Amino acid sequence: MFKIVRKNILGPEIVQMEIEAKNIAPVAKPGQFVILIVHEKGERIPLTIADRDNDLITIVFQVVGKTTTLLAKLAEGDFLCNVVGPLGNPTDIETFGRVICVGGGIGIAPVYPIARALKKKGNEVISIIGYRSKDYVFWEEKIRSASHRVIVTTNDGSYGFKGFVTDALKEMLNEHIDRVFTIGPTIMMREVSKLTKERNIKTVASLNSLMVCGMGMCGTCRVRVGGETKFTCFDGPDFDGHLVDFDELIKRLDTYKEEERISLETLRKEIQI
Repeated sequence: MFKIVRKNILGPEIVQMEIEAKNIAPVAKPGQFVILIVHEKGERIPLTIADRDNDLITIVFQVVGKTTTLLAKLAEGDFLCNVVGPLGNPTDIETFGRVICVGGGIGIAPVYPIARALKKKGNEVISIIGYRSKDYVFWEEKIRSASHRVIVTTNDGSYGFKGFVTDALKEMLNEHIDRVFTIGPTIMMREVSKLTKERNIKTVASLNSLMVCGMGMCGTCRVRVGGETKFTCFDGPDFDGHLVDFDELIKRLDTYKEEERISLETLRKEIQI
């Protein structure tokens, strides 16, 4: 039922897959995600739906742990054990005026459907997308098709603007901006939100908490927003970036780092990679 129809390598350890998901693709909206299982004894991992077309959903992920390693080893024609979705609340798409979409790393993929929807709604869309280096650049043309203006940054200056997305954002905030959307590393979203809070510009951050059930029952994805406990899967994943306790979220994301390292090392020994 969940067949991998197409697979592409977009950069170092960056993989794109188009998966047959007939009950998910037709109803999925920008900002929503799926939880997938590679095999029947595998862990559940959340991945944002980066695009959809008829009966197919597109996911983009980076190989960083055991499950993404196993997922990346699958080929076109292979099947996933299960895919659940669409989960989470869709991104609020309205006519805001002039908006900035800030994406970093793998977060650039889910920025695409949001930018596209905002542009279709009549907004002027400026996208700032950041990569580690030129080798990691992917989906630039897709982002350009969904934006009126695109600023590309790389940490080392090997392509586009040298620096972080926040460096480019600082300059853009000198102009009138009605809303900012940001997806990417948690530290990046924290810094983006700090900058926009100084200018009192509403900012929507799509969070990437630890997650298990995806339905608001287990509590694994809890996050503090405005001093209240929220569940990323059920209440989000979009939240007011000015109210998110990013420092607590960063600590929670590091909770199982050692266990994740051991799990990956064990897998590598088992499959000899």
